[in-house]
Amino acid sequence: MKVYGRTTSFNVQKVLWFIDELGLSYQHIEVGGRFGGLDSDDFLALNPLQKVPVLVDGDNVIWESHSILRYLAASYGTTDWYYASPYQRSLYERWMDWSQVIFQPAFMATFWGYYRKAQNNRCMERITRDLQACEQCLQIIEQQLSHAPYLAGGKITLADICVGAILYRLTSQGLAITLPERATQWFALLKTRAGYQKWIMSDFTELKGREDF
Repeated sequence: MKVYGRTTSFNVQKVLWFIDELGLSYQHIEVGGRFGGLDSDDFLALNPLQKVPVLVDGDNVIWESHSILRYLAASYGTTDWYYASPYQRSLYERWMDWSQVIFQPAFMATFWGYYRKAQNNRCMERITRDLQACEQCLQIIEQQLSHAPYLAGGKITLADICVGAILYRLTSQGLAITLPERATQWFALLKTRAGYQKWIMSDFTELKGREDF
């Protein structure tokens, strides 16, 4: 098994965290960002979109982070990670989709608008609007967590991998944002996971003020 992608990539981090949760052996190959290589013939053969992450598992090549997570759960996850019932799977998959379509774009707008830009090139009015969108997402999460300690029930699932991965950078990039009470407790639970500590809570300062990758 091989995972392609720079460790400072948010989407790569989700995959690496989950692989560690599953206890799988793999080779990690840094590409993208300062490592380059996305336009090489070898990488284009893996992903014509020139994006990371990419997972190579034997003869299987998968790209798009959430597709990779679903593949890993179905292929290697125990019943703790991959439920037999399609409905039970939907309980965490709906949060994966919500994260990708709603929460992550709102967060990435703040990250690129604030952290990835030089100070004199920021539009604080736009950043404030995007941050408010993030706060609205946090309120949705807060309401969901009133039912159980994790997003899809009493134990961690792919919902927490996808949504929870956002929290560290959202709260660590220098913008003032306060997590609601239950979301704070949930964040504390995630930070006890070894994979979260290693991959999500890793240094991303090389991205500060950089718009070139």
